[in-house]
Amino acid sequence: MTLIKLAANATASALLLGLAAFGVAALSGIGHRWVDILAQFTSPMLLAAVGVTLVCLILRLWPASIIGGLACLVLAIAVWPQWTPKKGAAVPDQPIVRVYSANLWVFNTDVEAMRRSISAADADILVLVEMGQAPASQLETLLPDYPHRALIGQARPGDHARSIIASRYPILQRLPDRNDGLSAVGAVVQTPIGPINVFGVHLTRPWPYQYQWGQISQVMALTERRKAAPDHPVIAAGDFNSVSTARIGRQIQADMGLIPAPGWPATWPSQAPAFAGITIDQVYRSPDLALITRHLGQPTGSDHRPVITEFTRAHPPR
Repeated sequence: MTLIKLAANATASALLLGLAAFGVAALSGIGHRWVDILAQFTSPMLLAAVGVTLVCLILRLWPASIIGGLACLVLAIAVWPQWTPKKGAAVPDQPIVRVYSANLWVFNTDVEAMRRSISAADADILVLVEMGQAPASQLETLLPDYPHRALIGQARPGDHARSIIASRYPILQRLPDRNDGLSAVGAVVQTPIGPINVFGVHLTRPWPYQYQWGQISQVMALTERRKAAPDHPVIAAGDFNSVSTARIGRQIQADMGLIPAPGWPATWPSQAPAFAGITIDQVYRSPDLALITRHLGQPTGSDHRPVITEFTRAHPPR
């Protein structure tokens, strides 16, 4: 083996081991902020590891190729739960409720793109977070088919965004806001499968982009809001700024008993191909609802892609 090939193997192996560290971080279950930030990026790291491994195979860098195969395996195991959570067992012949959820981005002024995306989705319930002044001032243009609405304004100091739940079905009750540091709007929507507690959620960004306890305390606040709400099935959708298998996703599933929709294709950033990003725009459901489908909506002009999900009643878990 030549010196050049030795150096190439060593360089590629080091790179692949670094990529594998993201998968190890996710699989470790450690909630420390340094580990959690790595766990957010397992999906694009898997893509990178596959690419580097293929290059190693083409160049016949066999030691690096073996390490690459192991790195891909570790990352695939880490990512798999994001992509394939349980959907629940649907009760046959029940109506289906379609939900459109999106972070519109506070500085986005392309109301026409938002309108086209919402119209194409043909959803029953809309959950819109980080809605800026432009769409907020044109609600009748943006939401002509959604007369039932629950809206919040500035939820945190410095916020200039709004969140809204808009529905074709009647809103039975607007769930009360709380001074708990959580940007969320809640409503009880009367649907063909019965009342559903719908929460539109926008968590702060994770450390190091924001203070380290922000997301944790906000999920605790969301948990308390759910406990105070009527005893109905739950859909919590919006920008959670976390993949479903990292610390915040695990906290939501453990403390609230909610189940995420599949996280592929990815929702952020919208400037990148959907297969190369991460899903931080989540749709969680309670076990008494079954997920039928999940796919992405048309662009809205935001840096987040919208998510379209369909639900029906679920058989009780055995």
